[in-house]
Amino acid sequence: MALMFDPGKQNLMQAAPRLMQILRVLSRHKFLGALRGKNHWPPPKEVRETIEELGLTFIKFGQVLALRRDLLPDAYIDELELLHDQLPAMDIKTARARVEFELGAPLTNLFASFNETPLAAATIAQVHEATTHDGRHVAIKVQRPGLNRMISKDIAALTYLVVLGESLFPRLRALDLPVLVREFANSLNRETDFSHEARSIILFRTALKDVPGLWIPDVVADYSTGTVLTMEFADGERVDLYAKQHPEAMPRLINTLVRLTLQTIFEEGLFHADPHPGNVLVLPDGRLSLLDFGMTGELDETMRESLKLLLEAVVKHDARAVTEAYIEMTSSSEKVNRSALLIDIKAVLYEIHKSDLAEVSIGDSFESLLRAGSRHGVHNPPEFFLLTRTFVILESMIHQLDPNHDYLKSFREEIARLTAQHFSLERIKENTTTLARELERLMCDAPGDTRRILRRIAEGNLGRVQAPVLENLGSRFSQNIERLASAMISCSLMVAGALLVVAPRDTGWHHLAGQAMIIGGIIGILINFIGGWLHNRGRR
Repeated sequence: MALMFDPGKQNLMQAAPRLMQILRVLSRHKFLGALRGKNHWPPPKEVRETIEELGLTFIKFGQVLALRRDLLPDAYIDELELLHDQLPAMDIKTARARVEFELGAPLTNLFASFNETPLAAATIAQVHEATTHDGRHVAIKVQRPGLNRMISKDIAALTYLVVLGESLFPRLRALDLPVLVREFANSLNRETDFSHEARSIILFRTALKDVPGLWIPDVVADYSTGTVLTMEFADGERVDLYAKQHPEAMPRLINTLVRLTLQTIFEEGLFHADPHPGNVLVLPDGRLSLLDFGMTGELDETMRESLKLLLEAVVKHDARAVTEAYIEMTSSSEKVNRSALLIDIKAVLYEIHKSDLAEVSIGDSFESLLRAGSRHGVHNPPEFFLLTRTFVILESMIHQLDPNHDYLKSFREEIARLTAQHFSLERIKENTTTLARELERLMCDAPGDTRRILRRIAEGNLGRVQAPVLENLGSRFSQNIERLASAMISCSLMVAGALLVVAPRDTGWHHLAGQAMIIGGIIGILINFIGGWLHNRGRR
């Protein structure tokens, strides 16, 4: 059964004992004095040790804070990045009981063999190697018992601690800490729900099935629940250890890493948010294997398009375009000081372009952008922080695998490949068909929708405005919508035809088809224009 906890639905009496315990730990480490200002903050190392003493939930929260370079000084971020979630393994009796309870059968009935020594043990789960009775080699991820109650109490205590802090020190409200806690609770819900991780694995396998040199272990659904996840076993070596023995293979493997990262981001809106060397294996046949999809991010189509525009604007050194694309990716707010943000972004772009191109870091550039946005009222979405983390970890790993590798060259080549794929004949045909369907639906629905809306307005509190007048207005509005839709269809035919004409191909059929589409678009625009002119002349 997966865990679910909501920071907005916590009982103060339930959280009070844990809250008092947390306050005692914070007081002993002189944390409460930090509320008086930055000059009273405890040293970074003591901050990390305090978080580790508070336990699992706070370790996870510290790891989230480690992403927020816009909130904390670098020294504290560097120390929080040292927080590890490795714990002693739970005893084998507990692990066996957990698996048997979740899967509803004795372990001997479920598996032909079960290695009692875990392969890894972290805060949330540990992994065991096993073999099914039909011979499948699998890895079983078993969640620790009692997490639900412990995390719920900690989330409740953390929520009230933030409220208390903001009440006593109103300047803390500028940090949006309640939003941070809520996003953290949502992240923990996803991470402790193994059915969510199973869905992510299936999505990534589908999205990356055509990437050569990559294999992602599949989910064994019959042996998986919300707290037990069984996958195919990846029998490989950590990529950082493999690099020491096979440095000649690194360019190919790095290009595969870059490709799978960018393809999932821009084509599918998915990304693996924790691509460290422990989650990347090299199989005996030389293929890469990607593991642990507990921490993933998703970008909707709007954010993906804004991200493309953002990267293009950074390359072109266009600060105004960077600012607009960045704001489109974030939550809009009247508090955003656009002029001051533009000045800071100009400074960020200057630092990027004065550097040696080979030393430019996408992750560092995103971090600078996040800092600038937070200073001027931008509420950065959690996906942006995860995306920044992804690039920072990926760049660090690539530098570790091959310090001389031109990472940006791999990045540019993959962007070029994705751009060419985006403008392929198949994609143009698909997009044109989708656009035509949407415009057809708009043309069919607009008149009825408009009349219904205007009828409701007429029946409301609009004084002396009468329904017949509004119906007449709705009819004229609907006709204008129909003409606009027709013009958009004609223009889309012309654009698609032009792309077919200029597309490099060995055969000439696409040139003829493109010319026909251009002519059809021109005729459609002329008919639309003449129809509108005759209609206006008739009215006069």
